[in-house]
Amino acid sequence: MAITSAIVVFAVVWFLVLFCVLPFGTPSQSEMGEVSPGTPRSAPANPRMKRKFAITTMITIVIWVPLCLAIIYGYINADTMNLYKRFGPNS
Repeated sequence: MAITSAIVVFAVVWFLVLFCVLPFGTPSQSEMGEVSPGTPRSAPANPRMKRKFAITTMITIVIWVPLCLAIIYGYINADTMNLYKRFGPNS
């Protein structure tokens, strides 16, 4: 696995984890009782993005390291991802 491949895998996993982490622990403006004019009531009152980015990075590292090792040692390869070969008409 090249370094660019590792960076791309890290970025993809990081964004997937970020979208999973974003809704947790974020109260809406209606829950806080302070709706800013021009925003919907469901908008986050205090998103704490630095904290969410740190949590996302930690979770991503936990997922990314075994994933890269599985790719390097051959447990995951292009044939593993070829579902047509695995479940196709000649399988």
